[in-house]
Amino acid sequence: MPTHSERRVLNYTPEQIFDLVADVGSYPKFLPWCANVRVVSSTASELLADLTVGFGPFRETFRSRVTLDRPRTIRVTYEKGPFKYLNNVWTFTPDANGCLVDFFVDFEFRSRLLQAAIGVVFNEAVRLMVSAFIRRAREIYGPPVLGGQAGAGATAAERSA
Repeated sequence: MPTHSERRVLNYTPEQIFDLVADVGSYPKFLPWCANVRVVSSTASELLADLTVGFGPFRETFRSRVTLDRPRTIRVTYEKGPFKYLNNVWTFTPDANGCLVDFFVDFEFRSRLLQAAIGVVFNEAVRLMVSAFIRRAREIYGPPVLGGQAGAGATAAERSA
């Protein structure tokens, strides 16, 4: 079952990165494969959203519950759709250079066909998704002002993205 965890230092404040990730309704504007989002309900601490993702010939909609613990943690749990399960956690910790971001995702599709299809592109998909969030931070907040250019651990491609 695809699992990925990653740790990055981004040269923005934890509040900025938290707000960026929490803005689920904007995902279709910048996230690859995110075709549509419908926020079903929203409070300061939780939202329920239907996300439609598409890759290749596949297009699936699923509902997730997003728990917001501002500005430290965002937890995404699966409600209904094509998965057996989905767990996603973002943690934002202040760092001398900005924000230490810990990202974790673990899921399994009910369909063996979908599972096999995503298995082939999973690592590339996650890499592109992380890069999309970094680019989005630059679009919204401008060039990083804390610590350095693009964040410790960023690749040359991400610094130029």
